[in-house]
Amino acid sequence: MLENIIHNDTVIAIIVYKDHKQEGIQFLSPNKYPLQLGYMTRPNGYRISPHIHNPVHRNTIGTQEVLFIKSGEIRIDFYSFEQEFLESRKLSAGDTILLAGAGHGIEVLQEAEIIEVKNGPYIEGADKGRFEGKRSTDDSC
Repeated sequence: MLENIIHNDTVIAIIVYKDHKQEGIQFLSPNKYPLQLGYMTRPNGYRISPHIHNPVHRNTIGTQEVLFIKSGEIRIDFYSFEQEFLESRKLSAGDTILLAGAGHGIEVLQEAEIIEVKNGPYIEGADKGRFEGKRSTDDSC
């Protein structure tokens, strides 16, 4: 299953749940994103020709993150750019999420191993604007 988390007609996250299946290749994020999230299924013997990635200069604004949940369970709380709580989702081993914009907070519900990929370089003091999150008391996500 795929899920887009949308606020004010803007995708703020794309979740690829572990049970998602599809044939071929599909890029799940728009071309304008600094991180391109794709999903592919290829049969035995399929070959991708040897290639290099040319040093193309790109300008990006903002930071996007992809989290791969290897084990455990987490809850991600989504916030608007105005720092208002929107909604939450639980993710577990095998799930992947692209955090595309706005705000988020994470609580580990069961000890977790997470791999994070984001565009860089990280700029200490400039990359993050921390705030006090106020999530709903409803834990039904």
